[in-house]
Amino acid sequence: MNLSSLGTLGISLLLGLMTILFIFRIVLTWYPQAELTRFPFSLVVLPTEPFLKPLRKIISPIGGVDITPIIWVGILTLIREILVGQQGLVTMALSH
Repeated sequence: MNLSSLGTLGISLLLGLMTILFIFRIVLTWYPQAELTRFPFSLVVLPTEPFLKPLRKIISPIGGVDITPIIWVGILTLIREILVGQQGLVTMALSH
């Protein structure tokens, strides 16, 4: 495995991990009584909150439901596909 393959794998894993964390964050919105500052919830909240906080200033909750994690799942999935998908920019650049 060469260095460029490791870079592609790293990008893919990082974006995949962040997507999973945002999916967990979506599930946590179903449990408003959960104390987000306590372990294990803090493992999900700490890396995702810096992304969600600015977006919440732009997009307010709809019907009392915070949709910003859903938006981030879409954004990260799109970025992952554009960069390291089968026809992704990084994938195509490394194959030539």
